[in-house]
Amino acid sequence: MPLVDLLLEPLSYDFMQRAFLVTVTAAIVCGVLSCWLVLIGWSLMGDAVSHAVLPGVVLAYLLGTPFAVGALVFGVAAVALIGLVRSTSRVKEDAAIGVVFTTLFALGIVLISVVPSQTDLGHILFGNLLGVSVADLAQVLGLGVVTLAILVLKRRDLTLYAFDPTHANAIGLNPKALGALLLGLLALTVVVALQAVGVVLVVAMLIIPGATAYLLTDRFARMLVISPIIAAACSIVGIYLSYYLDAASGGMVVLTMGAVFTLVYLFAPQHGVIGRRLTTAARRRQVTANV
Repeated sequence: MPLVDLLLEPLSYDFMQRAFLVTVTAAIVCGVLSCWLVLIGWSLMGDAVSHAVLPGVVLAYLLGTPFAVGALVFGVAAVALIGLVRSTSRVKEDAAIGVVFTTLFALGIVLISVVPSQTDLGHILFGNLLGVSVADLAQVLGLGVVTLAILVLKRRDLTLYAFDPTHANAIGLNPKALGALLLGLLALTVVVALQAVGVVLVVAMLIIPGATAYLLTDRFARMLVISPIIAAACSIVGIYLSYYLDAASGGMVVLTMGAVFTLVYLFAPQHGVIGRRLTTAARRRQVTANV
């Protein structure tokens, strides 16, 4: 089959078109936010929020409301609870995150077990990418545009907060407010990505693109460009692979991101395990030749 036909065949189906739009939107938003999560060291926080929204999703299904409403409520609640436990007790942040997200995730599992006939565990945990409706698409695009717009508009303040919160405070910015904003955007981003890859795999989309870009450049501005490009490209490739291999779409998208990270980890010119050695050896040969 010609390459053009291979590329165009999946696009002849409406559900595949919606799947591409939803996944690329989620990937771009996650890719941009992941830069800050990797830089600040909030990978565990992303994991916590992605799991903590499960009971909200289940309750939304039961009440017949959009899943994004329940997910957003519980995502914000999880962030608030983590902050409350951390600030009002001697428990450290990592322990507070572990307590809150495991408890809320367990609550979601219990709710599912109580009413299994009304909730599809597989769709909630691993996404229902090929079953995205027009209403779901509009919802994801709307939330994605809002989240991305805020990240772009506040990128300088958020970057300064990530690198040096003390300096940010000295020039009149409020580090606590910026941290709260970033956590709120994290909750929104989880809601955006949830439809594409589900609760369990959201954390991969929040971490892998930023970690990959971090190995490719030392400049944060470039990282903000490289990360969403990698995320979007892997999403497209992953969906094509899932279509022709008849595999899980969300899992294939994340697996593609993992494969790209592995290649970068090994062969990135400056920070790759093998690439760094090859670059160093090439420089030594050049110095020797010049001498």
